[in-house]
Amino acid sequence: MEHEVQRVRNAFLSGRTRPLRFRLQQLEALRRMVQEREKDILGAIASDLCKSELNAYSHEVVTVLGEIDLVLEKLPEWVTAEPVKKNLLTMLDEAYIQPEPLGVALIIGAWNYPFVLTIQPLIGAIAAGNAVIIKPSELSENTAKILTKLLPQYLDQDLYVIVNGGVEETTELLKQRFDHILYTGSATVGKIVMAAAAKHLTPVTLELGGKSPCYIDKDCDLDIACRRITWGKYLNCGQTCIAPDYVLCEPSLQNQIVQKIKETVKEFYGENVKESPDYERIINLRHFKRLLSLLEGQKIAFGGETDEATRYIAPTVLTDVDPETKVMQEEIFGPILPIVPVKNADEAIKFINEHEKPLVIYLFSHNNKLIKQMLDSTSSGGVTVNDVIMHFTLSSLPFGGVGSSGMGAYHGKHSFNTFSHQRPYLLRNLKREGVNKLRYPPNSQSKVDWAKFFLLKRFNKGKLWLLFLAFLGIVAAVFVKKYQAVLRRKALLIFLAVQTVLSGKQ
Repeated sequence: MEHEVQRVRNAFLSGRTRPLRFRLQQLEALRRMVQEREKDILGAIASDLCKSELNAYSHEVVTVLGEIDLVLEKLPEWVTAEPVKKNLLTMLDEAYIQPEPLGVALIIGAWNYPFVLTIQPLIGAIAAGNAVIIKPSELSENTAKILTKLLPQYLDQDLYVIVNGGVEETTELLKQRFDHILYTGSATVGKIVMAAAAKHLTPVTLELGGKSPCYIDKDCDLDIACRRITWGKYLNCGQTCIAPDYVLCEPSLQNQIVQKIKETVKEFYGENVKESPDYERIINLRHFKRLLSLLEGQKIAFGGETDEATRYIAPTVLTDVDPETKVMQEEIFGPILPIVPVKNADEAIKFINEHEKPLVIYLFSHNNKLIKQMLDSTSSGGVTVNDVIMHFTLSSLPFGGVGSSGMGAYHGKHSFNTFSHQRPYLLRNLKREGVNKLRYPPNSQSKVDWAKFFLLKRFNKGKLWLLFLAFLGIVAAVFVKKYQAVLRRKALLIFLAVQTVLSGKQ
């Protein structure tokens, strides 16, 4: 493993990734891979998650293609140096920020969306000019296999390398030194990744998860709210890190919410959900049994049917859920939606704040004052009001957690920034040394006063122009005073010469 990482590092040190042209070529090649081998990619995703090819495309592939198109369009702008404001001491110098590659990045993908959660951060790492080692999840083995086969056919084989394996291989990989690590997965493994990175002082982006609450206010369109929640919760069989984990609402709304979700499930998936091509399965037996344990002792208002042979768990709603029970102690990551009754929005805010900061908070209400109150009183990685999931689709928004739900962010330019070092530059010349006497010993009160003027004064453009004019006026006055006698003599000589010429003409 050490040899492989060093090989990638040597390739990076060759400087091949730095030119904009090279980065654009690699991104175009990646887009070509997705387009030309779409069927193979869709087939692999479908096999891993019992997902229809239509859903595999809309859930994953379309996002990757959109991200590549955005980066190809914007990258020439992103890599350009950004001039910065200067003070009076540096106003004649050149000062700017130049994004530069970090070096060799490690991307550890996730199994629930095995293509997009691996390739989307890779796009940002390539755009920023890094070399990358990609570690797909071993749980989504078909997607891992197709990526291992295809990436070397389209991307530079020395700079972008896939490493496969399970816990043992990942542990060995984390012993190596990287310049950035991006991990998507559980908080438990996130702590292991962060501890390994700390040994090399490697910065990390951790895309974790947690229990994302969804508050439904009585002042909202309940039909639309439940329709959108049903879509977001049961998308990918609930195996989505930003799915609404549980619902908070007043007790009087519980039965209405259950009924409306029940009707929407029938609309989305038909009478027999198990036969629907749009409803996926749990990734493996271990997660299937974990989810079953969460149902123990709960009041199932809707759903609850299971089939171990096919790892099927029906869309399920739990009511009157006790916050102390197991289902409320860990991220569900499955098609189970608990409803926790609260008296009002204040109690909902208190409940949210008593737990770890979630990856996202969802809120449904017509009441703008209540919306502002809830958002001002809580903290989360992101927020979506009157919908779910959709903030993920907006590349202009950073996607990431806070606290135990993660750190750092990516998507769009935020990915480019994550994998870049914003390097500051100040370019000076060896002239105007007189000004530097202010900072050289010995110090004095007058030097301190001048330093205050040059470093602490804030001038807008208008004031700077007036200051410049005043400076020119002072220079002109000094010049006139210094050369006043000379100017008088020259003026007298000119006058006499003119008089002589005029006398001669007469």
